[in-house]
Amino acid sequence: MSEALLQALVSGLAVGGAYALVALGFSITFTTTKTLNFSHGEFVSAGAFVGMSALFLALGKPLDSTSFGGETPGAAGQLVALLGALGVMGVLGWLLYVLGVRPFAGRPGMAWVMSTLGFGVILQSVGLAIWGPKPVVVPGPAGDEVLRLGEIGVRPQELLTLAVAVVIMVVFDRVMRTTMLGKAMRAVAHSPANASLMGINVNAVMVGAFVFSSALAGLSGFLLAPIAQASLFMGLAVGLKGFSGAVIGGLGNPRGCVLGGFALGVLESTVNLWQAQWRDVAVFLLVILVLAFRPTGLFGTRLVEKV
Repeated sequence: MSEALLQALVSGLAVGGAYALVALGFSITFTTTKTLNFSHGEFVSAGAFVGMSALFLALGKPLDSTSFGGETPGAAGQLVALLGALGVMGVLGWLLYVLGVRPFAGRPGMAWVMSTLGFGVILQSVGLAIWGPKPVVVPGPAGDEVLRLGEIGVRPQELLTLAVAVVIMVVFDRVMRTTMLGKAMRAVAHSPANASLMGINVNAVMVGAFVFSSALAGLSGFLLAPIAQASLFMGLAVGLKGFSGAVIGGLGNPRGCVLGGFALGVLESTVNLWQAQWRDVAVFLLVILVLAFRPTGLFGTRLVEKV
């Protein structure tokens, strides 16, 4: 394998890790509530800016600053910023479910689609009012110097993004398969009515699903900000790619969604070697082909309703 392909593979896996986090978020809300958060992309952007603002505060700068001026927050500041981003995005996820999803879920029509879209527009508008449209260069916690692995160059933030994404996936998979919480979530996903009869607090599980899903979106934005700059418009592309990864893998299969996210990242990076302008064409052509031949995704299962 040539150095260029290895470089594309490493970079693609790092970006694919961010897509996989978003794809996993889509899968969690879909399996537990049969709804999707169509403002997931805006949650990615919001996570990046909330984390960035926490870093500004750690440096003694105003919340609405737009430049770090060469200063780099320490490890403690980075950790506090990460926890702040996860916490704020979790609260926003709870608000979205309570105000924008629960009142409309299960009713005829698709009102929850518009309410989640509207929530995203509100998030983006508030962000523009505070920080403006200008992207901000965010320093990475491990520095921005490119590491050389033979002929391959990789930024520490890319390795960190890939490592965090893999750890999150492994822990989530373990929780889902071996803990009571995971079994409760699987029961709600299978049949909320039966889960309720078994004493499971279905509403709490659904709220938790939106909180965790939104925190994952925030984590994705926080990790991507030092790689691609923090921008209030970055979330649209990341959200679309994450959703595409979930569709390719199968929305109801968390493992498939994760693999779909990684696959899209690698495909995107590989096509970028050849012609960058065909990158998105290749990604969405793959989505169309998968939907044409496997409507439930590569790892999804067809639901059979007994009558």
